[in-house]
Amino acid sequence: MILLNPRKYSRSNSQDPATLKLMEKTIGFFEKKGLAKIKADDQSGVWYQDFLDFQKEEQIFASFLTPSGYGAKDSRWDMSRIAEFNEILGFYGLCYWYTWQVSILGLGPIWMSKNEELKHSAAKSLQEGGIFAFGLSEKAHGADLYSSSMKIAPQADGSFLANGSKYYIGNGNKAAMVSIFAKNAANDEYVWFTVDPKNSAYSQYKINTSGVRQAYVAGIDIKNYPVKKEQILSEGSEGWDAALNTINVGKYQLGWASIGICTHALYEAIDHAANRELYGKHVTDFPHVQVLFTEAYARLVAMKLYALRACDYFRVASENDRRYLLYNPIQKMKVTMEGETVVEQLHQIIAAKGFEQETYFEMAVRDIHLLPKLEGTVHVNVALVTKFMKNFLFGPKDYPEVSKQDQMSNDLFLFNQGPTKGLSAVTFHDYKKSFASIKSANLDIFKEQVEAFKEFLAKGIPTEAQSKNMDYTLQLGELFTMIPYAQLIAENKAIHKLDDAIFEEIFKNFVSDFSKYAVRFYCGQDNDENQQKLIMKMVRKPNIDAANFKKVWDNYVYPLKGQY
Repeated sequence: MILLNPRKYSRSNSQDPATLKLMEKTIGFFEKKGLAKIKADDQSGVWYQDFLDFQKEEQIFASFLTPSGYGAKDSRWDMSRIAEFNEILGFYGLCYWYTWQVSILGLGPIWMSKNEELKHSAAKSLQEGGIFAFGLSEKAHGADLYSSSMKIAPQADGSFLANGSKYYIGNGNKAAMVSIFAKNAANDEYVWFTVDPKNSAYSQYKINTSGVRQAYVAGIDIKNYPVKKEQILSEGSEGWDAALNTINVGKYQLGWASIGICTHALYEAIDHAANRELYGKHVTDFPHVQVLFTEAYARLVAMKLYALRACDYFRVASENDRRYLLYNPIQKMKVTMEGETVVEQLHQIIAAKGFEQETYFEMAVRDIHLLPKLEGTVHVNVALVTKFMKNFLFGPKDYPEVSKQDQMSNDLFLFNQGPTKGLSAVTFHDYKKSFASIKSANLDIFKEQVEAFKEFLAKGIPTEAQSKNMDYTLQLGELFTMIPYAQLIAENKAIHKLDDAIFEEIFKNFVSDFSKYAVRFYCGQDNDENQQKLIMKMVRKPNIDAANFKKVWDNYVYPLKGQY
């Protein structure tokens, strides 16, 4: 099974029994706790100390989030198992994922720094069960790093005094260390430093949010906080790069949380629908319900296939291979948006049941919408993706073939990503080769749509006014995003031995979605007559194969009933 099933959990890497044991213990912790208690804690907003105590006892954060050489012998920063852990936490409750995710962000500037003393201090805190916080955003201007108003002022003895506020800081109440982004008051250069929440110069207050009720999202104020030189993580261009490179690492995790949420919601929805009778029939006997379930299933499988393949490229990244800089924002933006679609389709089936407080689904409906809005909005990430469009479509380069990357290794490049400039110079392998060996009616139609899109870019070149219109760029970016999204899914077809029938259903959705985005681009923008004709060439009808659909429903979707 491509989808997570806690009752039948296994790992692809059989050479790593220690990780398997920790994953199984995590699943066991939540299964023993049970959905009723998970929901009760969620509704009362209880701080998840039981989970934090569990992970401390098992040394999970310490093992998974400490690069080799700083913690215990078996600790390493291995994105393949970090991805799995994201999925498991999302499956049981986004609040548990949130404290883990925020710790990943808080640790980023530390592991990226050259401050060895603070690195060893962070490793020690992890072994003591500590969690971490990431002080980047500010209330007045969100994640606009250029406008950061937090300042550190140099003092005569070589130390600094920090003053300012940060907003939307997860774990701001209990973090062992908070990584803070600021500007040097003397030269306006960027700087990262760490603070101790127990210091009297640090104060915080809770920001009440409608999602992940158990989490503690804080506003923090720092007044005349004494910062020793030893607390400085990075400065100048290195400080700027640490901010963006940490986000590169952090935002990848969000897609996995969506996958976990959708998977649990799918099990709950199919059980409810298969066991409910209306008008003398089971709900799952209605054709429109089968369509909704099958499409939701195909979209969820596609989400996971993409996320797995994006992880492969993340793990092989180097100074000479920066393809992850495109695949990561797509993971953050596209996978989380698809998660919203999946939950909405399932909700159309189970209707009012999805609002009942004892269900997991009630949390899924609420929390699935948070993920596209975290670590940069969808709009920010779509705008980022368009920077890669020219080289991806028109300037492919040769790269060694990337195999499945589930080896037990430390992904050190993530903390040595280097300068964040030069995105338009990043090159990619030829997406056409990823499609070449696959026989699929809907993939063939999708490839025709891609060629029509490229024709639009070549013959319907956006005017200067159109290019400066962010809404125009975003709609163009939606269309482009479909291509690398499809590419990585196609590459994973053989790696994960995906049934042709499921692949066909996935690309049936792709053809429909591409057409939908093209129509929106046609109707929503002021294109000239030539551009309009070129856009409409992208609108195609998918191949609808009733026998293929039935095979997926009978063999893959309906059999999920009673599986979890």
